Amino acid sequence: MNKAKIITAEEAAMLVEDGVTLSTGGFVSCACPEALSKALEKRFLETGHPKDLTLLFAAGQGHRDGTGGDHYGHEGMVKRVIGGHWDRAARLGDLALANKIEAYNLPQGVITHMYRDIAAHNIGTLTHVGLYTFVDPRNGGGKLNEVTTEDIVELVEIGGKERLLYKTMPIDVVFLRASYADEYGNCTVHREIGPLDSTAMAQACKNSGGKVIVQVEKIVKAGSLDPKLVKIPGIYVDAIVVGSDEDNMQCLGTPYDGSLTGEFQIPLDAIAHVPLNARKIIARRAAMELRENAIVNLGTGVPEVIGNVAAEEGISDYMTLTVEAGSIAGVPMGGTQFGAAANPMCILDHNVQFDFYQGGGLDLAFLGLAETAPNGDLNVSKFGTRLAGAGGFIDITQNAKKVCYCGTFTAKGLDVECRDGKLHILNEGTKKKFVKEVEHITFSGFYANKVKQPVLYITERAVFELRPAGVTLVEIAPGIDLKTQIIDCMEFVPQIADDLKVMDERIFRDEPMGLNSVSK
Repeated sequence: MNKAKIITAEEAAMLVEDGVTLSTGGFVSCACPEALSKALEKRFLETGHPKDLTLLFAAGQGHRDGTGGDHYGHEGMVKRVIGGHWDRAARLGDLALANKIEAYNLPQGVITHMYRDIAAHNIGTLTHVGLYTFVDPRNGGGKLNEVTTEDIVELVEIGGKERLLYKTMPIDVVFLRASYADEYGNCTVHREIGPLDSTAMAQACKNSGGKVIVQVEKIVKAGSLDPKLVKIPGIYVDAIVVGSDEDNMQCLGTPYDGSLTGEFQIPLDAIAHVPLNARKIIARRAAMELRENAIVNLGTGVPEVIGNVAAEEGISDYMTLTVEAGSIAGVPMGGTQFGAAANPMCILDHNVQFDFYQGGGLDLAFLGLAETAPNGDLNVSKFGTRLAGAGGFIDITQNAKKVCYCGTFTAKGLDVECRDGKLHILNEGTKKKFVKEVEHITFSGFYANKVKQPVLYITERAVFELRPAGVTLVEIAPGIDLKTQIIDCMEFVPQIADDLKVMDERIFRDEPMGLNSVSK
C-alpha cells in the first residue's frame, strides 16, 4: 500500500471542481466533516468557485447555525440538492423554497441504500419505500419546487407489484469524518457515534472514479489500529485532512463522550419527573400500547416523553429503543447529540439499521403528529415556508408493524389542566392539525390501509384509529365535549366508532397508573 496523502483543508477544497457531485457524511450534529465544509465555503465566498455543485446527503447535517449543510447554502454554490432531511440546513431550505436551486427530498433510508447501489453500479435502488407518499412520481417524485423538473424516481412494476426505482448517479467527491487514520490512510470511526454510511459512501465515490477525502483527529503509526475498527480502508482514500479540536468534536459544540461509543457505560441518574401536561398525557396513553420485548423507535418531540413515562411506571424493560443512526438499546440522546445513545448494546451502520426498519423489524414506532387528513394522510415534511424534509420518517412509519402518531390536538397556544381525573381546556390552540388536505403526504393512509397496518393518532383529548373508512374517533378524554372541543376544532368531521370509549381516567391523575401490571 502507498502512504496516505496528507493535505490541508484548503488544499482539499481546491480538489472540488465546478459542477461535480459532492456527498457529505454526518448525522445532524454528529460526525460532520466541518473542516472540509468550512474550507470549501471559504473558497466559494472568496473566488466564486466551486459553483453549480450537486449536493447529496442522507441525514440532515448541522444545527441551523451555519454549520453542516449550511456551509453550502449560498446562491450559485449548488445548483441541485438531493437530501433526506433538510431542517438542519436552513440556508439550503431557503434557496429551495425561493426556487434558486433544484431540490429533492428522498427518504433518508433510501439514500443510505443508494450509496451501496452506486458502489455496485446498479441502475438504481428498487424498493416499496415511498409508495403513495410525496416521493411517489404520482405525487411529485420528491421534487420540492417549480424549477425542479427532472424525474429521478420512477414507478415500476416487478413481479406484479408496484415499486419505486430511485435512480443512482456517480459521486465525484465525498467528504467524510473519521477518528484516526494510519500512515496508509486506513481510518477508524471508533470515537464517532457510529460508523454511519462511511464505508458505503467511500466505496460509492471510489467506484465512481471520484476523490475520497477524510477528515480525522490524528495520524497514527501503520499497524497500530485494530483492523476490526477500520471502516474506511486506505485503498479507498485519496487524501487525509487533520482537523482542529473544534472541527473534530464528536457532536457540534460537545466534547467526546465515551458512553456514546461503547467505550464505557455511565450510571444513569433517576429520570426526571415530567409534570402532568398535554405532552405527558399523550405519552401516557401511548405507553399503554407497549408490550414486553417490543422493538421501538421513538421520534423527537412528544414521543421522547414516552421513555420518561415508561421509567415512572416501571416498564422500561418492555421495550428496546433503537435509533436510525444505528444504535440498539441504551438511552437515545437529544439536542446536538441526537442520533447517539448512551450505553448502547450495539451500534450498526446507518444503512444496515434501515435494512431492519424497511423490512418490518420494528414492532412499534412512535412519531410526531402534525397535519392529518380524513383519509389518514400525515404531513411532517413541508409547511409553507418551512422545509423540514422527511428524514427517516417514511422508512420507519411505512414499515413498522404498528405506528402511533403522538401530538397535541391543536397547536399555537394550547393550555390544558387535569382535575379530578378529567381534562380541562384552559386555552384552545389557534392552529388546527386535523385538516381537509395535507400539504405534503409524508405518510399515506391509503397505503397503510392497503397493507393493513395498525395506526393510531393519539392526542391529549382524543384517540383516533385509521380504518378503511378513514380517521375514526375511538376514545375521548373524560371532561371533553365531543362537538365543541373535538369536531368544531377539526376541518373535517371524523368517523366515530359505534363503541366510542372514554380514555382511561388514570391518565389524567398525577400518580402512577400501574402499567407494570399490564398483561405481557
